[in-house]
Amino acid sequence: MPDADRPARRAWRELTRSRLSVAALAALVALYLLAALAPFLAPYAEDRMDRARFYHPPQRLHWLNAAGRWAGGPFVYATTPTGPGAGYREDRARPLPIRFFVKGDRYRLFGLVPSDRHLFGVEPAGESVFLLGADGYGRDEWSRLLFGAQVSLTVGIVGIVISFTFGLLLGGLAGYYGGWVDALLMRLSELLLSIPGLYLLISLRAVFPASLSSRQAYLAIVAILAFIGWASLARVIRGMVLSLRTRDFVAAAEALGLPRWRVLTRHILPNTVSYVIVAATVAVPGYILAEVFLSFLGVGVQEPSASWGNMLNQARSLRALHDFPWLLAVPGVAIFVTVMAFNLLGDGLRDALDPRRASRRG
Repeated sequence: MPDADRPARRAWRELTRSRLSVAALAALVALYLLAALAPFLAPYAEDRMDRARFYHPPQRLHWLNAAGRWAGGPFVYATTPTGPGAGYREDRARPLPIRFFVKGDRYRLFGLVPSDRHLFGVEPAGESVFLLGADGYGRDEWSRLLFGAQVSLTVGIVGIVISFTFGLLLGGLAGYYGGWVDALLMRLSELLLSIPGLYLLISLRAVFPASLSSRQAYLAIVAILAFIGWASLARVIRGMVLSLRTRDFVAAAEALGLPRWRVLTRHILPNTVSYVIVAATVAVPGYILAEVFLSFLGVGVQEPSASWGNMLNQARSLRALHDFPWLLAVPGVAIFVTVMAFNLLGDGLRDALDPRRASRRG
């Protein structure tokens, strides 16, 4: 086994010792798979409305018919309004069988593969199934949760990749070259850190036109989060590089005549990777919550496109919280599980990549 593989194998072995970390990793893998397969797993498009069933409560799955016998598969009962409000009752005379791999709204899986097949749906045509309820426009909460995950989950990953790339490179340049390069980059980072992040986030978003499409708003949010997210990492990386550049292996590389940029990128920065990995897993929830916050305020991803933030926006009123609790519970639970999973995984990675912990076990 090559020596380069041993630290990674050792870290993986340490990580799997923690059941919470493994569970968090499994939960995140499941969430990102759900987001990737959202058009197929969702029975309807994110903007598909059923105007006859607004604020529909979650429907129960049934397996036994009215006589108490096996019905041959899962089904839900059709519902009828109970009045001019948003009340509904089950019509026991109209069971709606749930069918799998049904035809429905057209989509492109992964943005490439055209299809109209969905994992499940109900018959006959014109009926709807709301396993997690519907919002005030009659849009399926399960479908919008999946489509919203594509925005809310990826904004953290993309933002981290961009901001941490800048933070790693700029912090490395500041620590290794020193002088005016260090002074300029550190003063810039201090300027960003001195401005309250919340106000900077809102003010930068306000620069963009309110008429942006959902895709453009998504890119704008990623750009803003990346812009304000690199400063704190750059300062930490600078301190690590200041320590690493006095090590013997760096002096040996410089004595061999290697270019300074190569010494930095091949010998110094790779030694900060363990910290960067842990910091990224801890920072991703902040990016997700920032997108949720912007969309909740109405300056992020705009309707009818879905994100977890504008789904929460549907539950802002006291009436919604009291009469339609699923509007808060559906995106709220998803945000809670995601943030908790990233934090638990970050704790596990911190312990797994700690050389002192590994040496004690060894």
